[in-house]
Amino acid sequence: MTEHLSTNTTQTDPDVLIDAFNKTYTAYTEDEKTRIGAAWRYLYSLTKDRLRPCGKPYCLHPFRVACILAESGLDADSVIAGFFHSMAGFAGFDLEYAEKTFGHAVAGIISGTAKITGLKIHNKTLAQADSIRKMLFAMIDDIRVILVKLADRLDRMRNLSSALPEERKQIAQEVIDIWAPLANRLGMSNVKTELEDLSLKFTNPEVFQQLKKIVALKKSERADYLEKAQKEIYRAASRAGIDVTVTSRAKHFYSIYQKMRKRNKSAEELFDLLALRIICATSTECYTLVGLVHNLWKPLDGRFKDYIAMPKANGYQSLHTTVLCEGKPLEIQIRTQYMHDIAEHGVASHWLYKKGTNHDTVTVQNLSIINQLREMRSRHITDEEFFREIKEELLGDSIFVFTPKGDVIELPQGSTAIDFAYHIHTAIGMTLVSAKADGHIIPLSAPLKNTQIIEVLTNPQAHPTVNQLSFVKTAKARGKIRAWLQQHDQTFTEHAGAHRDGNDAEAAEPKPPTPRAHKKGTLTDIQPAPDGCEKIRIGNTTNFLISKAKCCNPVFGDDIVGYVSHGRGIIIHRADCRNLAHIPNVENRTLAAAWDTEPEKNSPPRKKKN
Repeated sequence: MTEHLSTNTTQTDPDVLIDAFNKTYTAYTEDEKTRIGAAWRYLYSLTKDRLRPCGKPYCLHPFRVACILAESGLDADSVIAGFFHSMAGFAGFDLEYAEKTFGHAVAGIISGTAKITGLKIHNKTLAQADSIRKMLFAMIDDIRVILVKLADRLDRMRNLSSALPEERKQIAQEVIDIWAPLANRLGMSNVKTELEDLSLKFTNPEVFQQLKKIVALKKSERADYLEKAQKEIYRAASRAGIDVTVTSRAKHFYSIYQKMRKRNKSAEELFDLLALRIICATSTECYTLVGLVHNLWKPLDGRFKDYIAMPKANGYQSLHTTVLCEGKPLEIQIRTQYMHDIAEHGVASHWLYKKGTNHDTVTVQNLSIINQLREMRSRHITDEEFFREIKEELLGDSIFVFTPKGDVIELPQGSTAIDFAYHIHTAIGMTLVSAKADGHIIPLSAPLKNTQIIEVLTNPQAHPTVNQLSFVKTAKARGKIRAWLQQHDQTFTEHAGAHRDGNDAEAAEPKPPTPRAHKKGTLTDIQPAPDGCEKIRIGNTTNFLISKAKCCNPVFGDDIVGYVSHGRGIIIHRADCRNLAHIPNVENRTLAAAWDTEPEKNSPPRKKKN
């Protein structure tokens, strides 16, 4: 019934569908069922007359998404958000009404899903795809946003045949690059496996059909072989007084395809296309059972793996062994029901355990799927703590920002626009004069924040400065700046640069501007401004009422920004001026500014001073 609801729903009567939902997913309380029913009827009232381009009712996709979430044991808020996951911006849909009626959490998930949906994904390399996956975590405040989006992608892949032919391969490639690895990172092997197989079906249909035929070959013969092996295990376990469940499974197509490519072998040469899984009650029984299996059949050398003592990074635990059964290699996995639920549902099983719906007696007090599913002891685990810790584990010490074109750039935490510019290209970093974050000018010393869109402005006459060494975090930016200064600045020394190095604890906090001494009308600590640089250029002109801030006294060569004052024109500050940062609403009243390095057009050349 569960599979029928989430994969083959063609019924359109709203009452029939919600009744079927309640009969299939019985873990929800009566109050939760009432809320879910109300959400479904609200969705249906908005979409009942709308069809998708394929001709199917609009409401069926969100209904199937909600079913997928319910199958994973997610809470009622997730299911309700599944109904509305694509409704942000939909004519007639009122997010405020949804928040008032169904709660703040539901509205937050809907908003977070809309944010991801609007993300332009340009995954040109595997490294960039990994950065995008991390970016998704940086963008959201509730892990359920990712789970809802995974359910959305899974249902779309199941129904991808109804999409336009030119869209199928593109969607499938995005799923294999972004969403399937994301499911794997969250330990959701059932979602990962299905996404991978469906993606292969559309990205490489010839290989998919070939593998399908190979797996289907002699199906009845393999069924007899596996049935005999299962009976042997049941008898041995019964004699040992261990209650077990033994199931058979075939390797999924994408896994076979990857192993064929990696080992340069045909599918017939791979000996782990079939496997048995043994489910028992305790870890101790797992180890006893592997001994019983090895007594039944000879184990193959090097094919035993203990993922119970040494779990995988995503929390996966199981014992793996391969034995020679009737002359054929047979892979056997042994795990507890608790381990199996984590292996299948991963992070989603957090809510499953909280509801106590799995076969083990698991409570939130002994939940062990925190920090990317690694074991953690806690007496009071909230969803907020749960997400915050798994998010910190997945993101590490990195931040993820966008270029204006939508590409994702990964940088160390604390990086500035200078680091960003050098990451894009050395020439951009060398000529950087100012930067914007989300359309607002920012000091070049300001640490960037996750998900900001960073735009840098350059000037061919600009060059690196000693001051920049105290702002940068990346080795590339630091090395390029230091190399330029050593070559072009006679006053620069390694010691002078070292004390400003971004890794120096003393230099971690920008120093206040140093007052500049004047001698006979000239500045002693900088080179004179080139001819024509007495003016400030903003955009393409210098025709502004300009004055220099006395608090930081900017001079030629400093990174500067313009502050739009009331009645005094534009006041020029150094970009690292601390007073500027404390002005209320400063981000809306600052402009990118640079020293003018070209004479005004149609103006006579300036005479050099004697």
